[in-house]
Amino acid sequence: MQRAVTSRIMSRASVVLSRDPVAAGLSSAITLWLWSSGMSWLTEYVRPKIRGLLKREVPDNLWTNCPSCHQMVLVKELERTLNVCPHCGFHMKVPVAERLKWTFDADSYTRIELPKVASDPLGFRDHKRYADRLKDARTKTQLDDSIAVAHGKIMGFPAVVAVMAYEFMSGTMGTAFGEGFIAAARLAILQRSPLIVFTASGGARMQEGVMSLMQMPRTTVAVEMLKEAGLPYIVVLTDPTTGGVSASFAMLGDVQIAEPKALIGFAGPRVIEDTVREKLPEGFQRSEYLLEHGMLDMVVERKNLRATLGRLVGLLTAAPPGDVFTSTLPDPEEPGSETPLPVN
Repeated sequence: MQRAVTSRIMSRASVVLSRDPVAAGLSSAITLWLWSSGMSWLTEYVRPKIRGLLKREVPDNLWTNCPSCHQMVLVKELERTLNVCPHCGFHMKVPVAERLKWTFDADSYTRIELPKVASDPLGFRDHKRYADRLKDARTKTQLDDSIAVAHGKIMGFPAVVAVMAYEFMSGTMGTAFGEGFIAAARLAILQRSPLIVFTASGGARMQEGVMSLMQMPRTTVAVEMLKEAGLPYIVVLTDPTTGGVSASFAMLGDVQIAEPKALIGFAGPRVIEDTVREKLPEGFQRSEYLLEHGMLDMVVERKNLRATLGRLVGLLTAAPPGDVFTSTLPDPEEPGSETPLPVN
């Protein structure tokens, strides 16, 4: 290519030089100089500029694919729409930090430290050690396990919120999750506040075997503690909520809310179809289908969730926003006694 450009330049120059006897005498010397120099200005200056224009790097995190309609969506656009696809309205998964920020009033919440448990109670190993999986998940997500708990205010009303972290091993439920859920319930009882749980899970964590299954009755007992204390328990089901989570605390709320088009069920639709050998109805196990069949109280878009939760908390607690009141709880050490507990 370089020599072709040089040839074109020299052919055009020769036409001009041939008309001037003095310049014609220099043409051969100029030709030799151009060929000997190798047209370094083309290789060292022009070529890099052209390559820079043609090969501009595009950041990897500029676009993402909607898992429902498969359209390309700008990441900045998703931040504006709260991770809702602008093309089809599908509500994508949300990291824990974003969920807490979108749920609580601005700068009004505090995350709590959750109890520590044995990391690998069974010493489980398949093609990779379970302890190494936990370590990788903690490094990647900066979370200790698949649950985060915080307390603060929603539309001015005090509340405790527990969020399942799908980004941590698909939000699976293990012993650490069980302890975290019980800690959230105890905090709600201590503060006399409602407990709101956002679910997103693939079910029980297989690497912990029967110990993960034991969290189903444990979380159910924690919900019963809230009911005995007369406190609201609100569940927000997000995509997906399946397995042992849907078979325990996720379906026990005083109010059952779901995001649009969320997958909610115990087994997946394909497994059910293979078992019953029948074609399932359109939208089976989606939140709209469950609402029509009485399994849910409402389906709420993400942009309206905080306002909806605030209204529910206000109605169920019958307390003015930001009110400080005194309630009583039985003292576990002295049956029958009552101890006043201030609540913020």
